[in-house]
Amino acid sequence: QVQLVESGGGSVQAGGALRLSCTASGSTVDVYPMAWFRQAPGKEREFVAAIRWSDGNKSYTDSVKGRFTVSRDKAKKTVYLDLSGLKPEDTAVYYCAGDSRRDPILSDIASRQTYDYWGQGTQVTVSS
Repeated sequence: QVQLVESGGGSVQAGGALRLSCTASGSTVDVYPMAWFRQAPGKEREFVAAIRWSDGNKSYTDSVKGRFTVSRDKAKKTVYLDLSGLKPEDTAVYYCAGDSRRDPILSDIASRQTYDYWGQGTQVTVSS
C-alpha cells in the first residue's frame, strides 16, 4: 500500500517560516510525490504548488508566489514545500499529493483529479 508521509507542520507567527516534507513509501509501485494542496476550515481544498518529477517544472498559485518554494529530492523520493513570509490566511491543513505518472501535463498539474495518492495532512497555523 502506497503511503505519502508528511512532516514539518506547526505553529508560527506571521512572517515566520516552515518546511514541509512528503515522502512516498510502502509500495513496489512507483509513486511520485509532487504537489501540495491546502484546506482551511470551511473551505475547499485548493492547489498551492507542484513540481514535475522529471523536468522540475514548477507551478504556484498566485497567493504564494514569491513566498513559497516547491522542490524535490529524487534520491529520497521526497517533495518539499518551503514556506516563508507566512500570513494568517495561510493557516490550513496542507496535503501532499502524488501520482504514478512522473510528469502530468502542465495544464493538469493544479487539478486535484490529477493525483491518485494523498498524504494525511499536516497542520500549519499562523498567528498574527
